[in-house]
Amino acid sequence: MKIALIGYGKMGQAIDAIATAKGHEVILKIDINSQHLLEKEHLSKADVAIEFTTPETAYHNILKCFDANVPVVSGTTGWLEKLPEIKALCKEKNQSFLHTTNFSIGVNIFFEVNKKLAALMASQPQYNIKMEEIHHTQKKDAPSGTAISLAEQILEVVPRKSGWVNEDTDQAANLGIVSKRIDPAPGTHTVTYTSEIDDITITHTAHSRQGFAAGAVVAAEYIHDKKGVFTMRDVLNLG
Repeated sequence: MKIALIGYGKMGQAIDAIATAKGHEVILKIDINSQHLLEKEHLSKADVAIEFTTPETAYHNILKCFDANVPVVSGTTGWLEKLPEIKALCKEKNQSFLHTTNFSIGVNIFFEVNKKLAALMASQPQYNIKMEEIHHTQKKDAPSGTAISLAEQILEVVPRKSGWVNEDTDQAANLGIVSKRIDPAPGTHTVTYTSEIDDITITHTAHSRQGFAAGAVVAAEYIHDKKGVFTMRDVLNLG
C-alpha cells in the first residue's frame, strides 16, 4: 500500500518503520511543518491514511481524508465528542473510517476480558470498582482514551455505577479513574474489583509503542479496500 502518515511524532515514526518493513511505501509524512500535504492533490495519491495527531486537529484531518477519497485509520484520543458526527459523515460520503482508542492487539483482547468480567460482577454489589492508568509525561489527555473505553464498557453493564470521574472517589455511584504520568511508561491499565473479602484485578501493561504501531498497520491493511465505519473488533474478528 501507499500510506500517508498524518502526524510524525514518535508513534508516526514507529508506524513508518513497521509499515516499511512489511513492504508498504510511506509516501507522505505530514507534521506541523508540512500542512500543505493535507490537500487533496497530495492525499489522493495514498491508498490509506493513518492519523495520530492532537485532539484539536484530528477532526479536520479526517475530513481532509474524506474529501480526498482516502480511507483513514485514526488513533487520536481526546476529541471523541465529535466521533458520532465523523461516523455519520463517513457513511454519508461513502468513505472508510476506523477509529480506536488503542490499536494494540493485546489491549483489544483485554477489552473483551474487561467486558466479560464486568458482566459477571454486575450482580455482585459487595465489590467496588476502581481503575488506574499510567502513561508517559508527554501524553496530553487524561484519563487515556483506553481507560475511558474500559470505563464505558463497565458502565454499560454495571447498574450500580452511573459515571466515571478522573480521581479516586468514595462516592459509590462513581467509577474512579486515577491517572498517573510517569516516564517512560508507554501505557498500563488496571481494573480492580475490591471487597472486604478479596480483590480481583486485571492489568494490561505495554512494553513499548511497537504493539500500537503494528496494530495500526494491520488496521490500515484491513480497511484500505473497504467502505464504511469499522473498529478493531472487525479487524481482529472478535465478534
